[in-house]
Amino acid sequence: QVQLVESGGGLVQPGGSQRLSCAASGSIFSINAMGWYRQAPGKERELVAVISSGGGTNYSDSVKGRFTISRDNSKNTVYLQMNSLKPEDTAVYYCNANVISITGLKYNLLEVWGQGTLVTVSS
Repeated sequence: QVQLVESGGGLVQPGGSQRLSCAASGSIFSINAMGWYRQAPGKERELVAVISSGGGTNYSDSVKGRFTISRDNSKNTVYLQMNSLKPEDTAVYYCNANVISITGLKYNLLEVWGQGTLVTVSS
């Protein structure tokens, strides 16, 4: 079993910054790509940013230049630094990871989601 726990959401003013963290725990052999998605009220979940195990990154056009994704492989943790926040960034942010889990001698490839953390950008 593998879990992702997010932290760092909350209320922030337009133009402000916020940092999200997501820590993976459980029966982890290795973690491939990790990413952040978001879902605004009445909208579908969308990709925000993704980072490979080697550090390669990709961002949605709406956050490029404002958000930075990073990871600490020694802590199985991924971060999302959000700067110059806008009201349209308001959403529940979800962490996602592709994990190779080990149980005894058996390896399993899992896609795991966090529970989500709410980021509200408002004055």
